[in-house]
Amino acid sequence: FLFFFFMAIVGMLEGMQIAFFAVAKLPAEERGTSFFGKKTCDLLFKGNGENLPGFMIGRQLTVVFSFFLVASITGLNITPGEGENIFGISDGAQAFLNYGFHGAVITTILASITWQLAASAFPMA
Repeated sequence: FLFFFFMAIVGMLEGMQIAFFAVAKLPAEERGTSFFGKKTCDLLFKGNGENLPGFMIGRQLTVVFSFFLVASITGLNITPGEGENIFGISDGAQAFLNYGFHGAVITTILASITWQLAASAFPMA
């Protein structure tokens, strides 16, 4: 459950970053008709847009925290050569997987890049 929860949090925050920068270029009249979308834009671009940098800093800290949590969830701690390796792979491959590289790749592709691409294609959806 935690894996999917934090992957969704990272995805939404990454998508919001792309969408907010795309919407920032639009005049206020063209920022959509959704109630929550308008309220979010009003809050984010209030004054001279001073809330946007604060959101971006908080977003980045939350993304980093979530990445560390997902990495600890997907991490392995199997000592190579002392029993059964995961999926019966070799000891060298098991030592490589213990570094957590597979979790970083999965998180980057599924939780970050995919949502960024969707947000860049549909910033006001």
